[in-house]
Amino acid sequence: QVQLVESGGGLVQAGGSLRLSCAAAGRTFVIYAMGWFRQAPGKEREFVATISGSGSITSLSDPVKGRFTISRDNAKMYVQMNSLKPEDTAVYYCAARASRIASRLGREYDYWGQGTQVTVSS
Repeated sequence: QVQLVESGGGLVQAGGSLRLSCAAAGRTFVIYAMGWFRQAPGKEREFVATISGSGSITSLSDPVKGRFTISRDNAKMYVQMNSLKPEDTAVYYCAARASRIASRLGREYDYWGQGTQVTVSS
């Protein structure tokens, strides 16, 4: 089994920054690509960012492109979130899949964290 634990969420004013971390424990050798997803109240979960197993390929959703940066260090993954907006308010989930290929699709991920709340005030 693989356990994913997110950290770094919190309350920030619009225009501020946060850095979320995701630490993987357990059978981490099976983990390859990882991703971030978010879910706002009353909305469906949406893709935020993904990174390949090698870390060489990344993809960001249009709403966060230019403001968020995804990175990884072996079994730990990060997302640097700058210029935060109230619409970024959501629970952010870390996910991992047993494939080297990055994916924007939540259904292709095998493991999920419990989520961390990000609240951006206007």
